[in-house]
Amino acid sequence: MFQEIFYEDYQVGDSRTTLGRTITEADIVLHAGQTGDFFPHHMDAQWCETQDFGQRIVHGTLTFSVGVGLTAVVVNPQGMSYGYDRLRFIKPVFIGDTLHTVVTISEKKDHKKRDNVGIVTEHLDVQNQHGETVLVCDHLLIVNKKATDNG
Repeated sequence: MFQEIFYEDYQVGDSRTTLGRTITEADIVLHAGQTGDFFPHHMDAQWCETQDFGQRIVHGTLTFSVGVGLTAVVVNPQGMSYGYDRLRFIKPVFIGDTLHTVVTISEKKDHKKRDNVGIVTEHLDVQNQHGETVLVCDHLLIVNKKATDNG
């Protein structure tokens, strides 16, 4: 779905919550194959039983990918991703956990070099099925400003 949202349309404090997605063992295996991260923390169930968490932990990069991916429900031709700041893994994620993301517009500012765009910061709070935060980060968007006619 396409929806044009300009810089001026974003309001600090606005928030939305995504749908959920349950993490499966297949997700972990596929992610390990794609990234080459076969650490035993993710792949060796028997070894993990002897560790603090007692079970395999989902890759942080997989948690990030799913948490961000859940937010991508609308294509905005007026904006594009500029990157992510302040990424932190707060709690471990396990097979069977269902994640959703709370997206809150936390900041808007003018671009330092381009008058026709602004930077919108979306704070992402990825939570598990218990409402516990497992990951946080700030997603920076470069968004077109509405054209103005200065005569």
